[in-house]
Amino acid sequence: MKRKINLLVKIPYLHLTSTAFAAAILLLAGRAAASNAVLRSMFSCQAQGLGGAIPTITVSYQQGTNLSFIPAGEIIKKVWLNDPTQVVMDFDGPMCMQFGQERNANVEDCKNSGANVIQLRRIKKLKIPGIPNVKNTLLTVVTERQGQNKLYTFRILYSDSAPEYHTLAIYPDIGGPTSCVREPIPAR
Repeated sequence: MKRKINLLVKIPYLHLTSTAFAAAILLLAGRAAASNAVLRSMFSCQAQGLGGAIPTITVSYQQGTNLSFIPAGEIIKKVWLNDPTQVVMDFDGPMCMQFGQERNANVEDCKNSGANVIQLRRIKKLKIPGIPNVKNTLLTVVTERQGQNKLYTFRILYSDSAPEYHTLAIYPDIGGPTSCVREPIPAR
């Protein structure tokens, strides 16, 4: 006579224990994802400072931070970095490069700029005569879309730890470019 062996052993609270364990794993994974978000986004008018605040970008030694104009459909035409002693930049396409005495040597290069993304990375501070020691710098970006130029300024903050995000994506304005503009406060 064959005897059936019941492999399912009833252990009290096994179901509750496994459910609690799964919930704890999901909670911890959610916290890890939230603390190291991949994407930070803002509308074009916010990134231009039209709402009254200068947007910030944090750069780190550990990894680069991308500034993407792809969602807005804008082409980067020119970039300035006030303090180049602690940040290097790279681009995803051809960029207008003008240095020193040869500023106008290759004007065609500036007409054919085609980058949409700037990659910023913090480096060990370089000593460049004439540039003071500062705790942050200003990045200025001029973009173009359908013949219209836009001017963006970002305060670059330096960090020793990993940034909270990898990419700052700029999206087109939903309510038009004036949707972020504050109404002036009337004088009393």
